[in-house]
Amino acid sequence: MKNISNTVKKSALLFCLIGTFFLISIDSFAQRRGNAGSRGGATHTRPAATRPATTRPGAGGSGVQRPNNSANRATRPANSNNKATRPANQNTREQNIANRNNGNNSNRNNNNRTGNRNTNISGNTVNVNVDRSRDINVYNRNTVVRRSTVVYARPPYRYGGYRYYGYHPYYYHPYRPYYWGPVWHPWGFFVTTLAVTAIVVSVESTQYHYDQGNWYAPSNGGYQVVPAPVGGTVNNIPSGAQTVNTGTVNNYYYGGTFYEKDGSNYKVVPPTAGTLVDNLPEGGTEVTIGDVKYIKFGETYYQPVHVDGKDKYEVVLVEEDK
Repeated sequence: MKNISNTVKKSALLFCLIGTFFLISIDSFAQRRGNAGSRGGATHTRPAATRPATTRPGAGGSGVQRPNNSANRATRPANSNNKATRPANQNTREQNIANRNNGNNSNRNNNNRTGNRNTNISGNTVNVNVDRSRDINVYNRNTVVRRSTVVYARPPYRYGGYRYYGYHPYYYHPYRPYYWGPVWHPWGFFVTTLAVTAIVVSVESTQYHYDQGNWYAPSNGGYQVVPAPVGGTVNNIPSGAQTVNTGTVNNYYYGGTFYEKDGSNYKVVPPTAGTLVDNLPEGGTEVTIGDVKYIKFGETYYQPVHVDGKDKYEVVLVEEDK
C-alpha cells in the first residue's frame, strides 16, 4: 500500500509539473501572438501616421531647415551670376593662352625665318639674320645651257613640242637637296650684314658681293643670296668644289654654280650639257614632263641618272622640236 501511495504521489506531482509547463507554454504563445498583433497593427498604422509623420514631416522637420536650404538655393543664381562672370575670365584666360600661343608661334616663325644665327666665317663671328619666308625659286636668270662638243648617241626624249637630250639613260631617284655646310646658303637666304671676307664683284654694271661660294645682291636693307652671275670672276672658290668634265675642259662645281679656270682666277660659266654632278642644292623644283621627272633650277634642267653605281644628275639640253 505504501508503495502504491508513493506512486500516486509521484504521478500527481508529475501531472502538476506537466500542467504547469503547459500553462506557461500557452501564456508564452499568447504573448507572442499579442506582440505579433501589435506589430501588425504598427505596420497598418505606419502608412497613415508614421510615413507622413516620419518621412515627409520628419524630412520637413529638418524640412524646417529645408526652406532655409531652398533659400540658400535661391541665392545660387547669385552664385550663378558669379559663374556668369567666369566665362569672361575664362575668355580672358583663353585670349591670354591664344596670345601666348600666337606669340610662341610668331617667335618660332621668326626663329625659323628671321632668327639670329651665329656663323663662323673665316674665323670672324657675325650675326646672320635668316629670312626663310622668301621664295627661293623666283630667280630665272640661271643662264642657258651651253652645248657640248660630244655628239649625242641617244635619241632625245620628245614631249610637248620640245626635245630633251641626255647622254645617259633616265634613271629616277628622289631629289634630296645637298647641304654644303654652314658657310653655304641657298638662293633667297637673307642676311642683314656681310662678313668682312666678302668682296665686291661687278658684272655688267651690277655690283654683287661674293663670300665663300655665296653670291649676294642688296635687298631690303640687307643682302640676299642670288644665282651666281655668268662672267663673275673671283680669286678663289671653296675647297669643297667638285671637279667635273664637260667633254672639253674641266669645270668646278660648288653649291649649284659652275666655275672655269681663267688664268689665276675662277669665272662663273653656264652649265654645259651632259655634265654630271653628284648633288643638287636646295631651291630646285621637281617637274614632271610626260613620263620623266626633271629637277629644274632657274632655266636649267637636270636629269636623274645612275652612273658607276651612284645616283647623279646630268645637265639636259632642251630644244624646241621644230
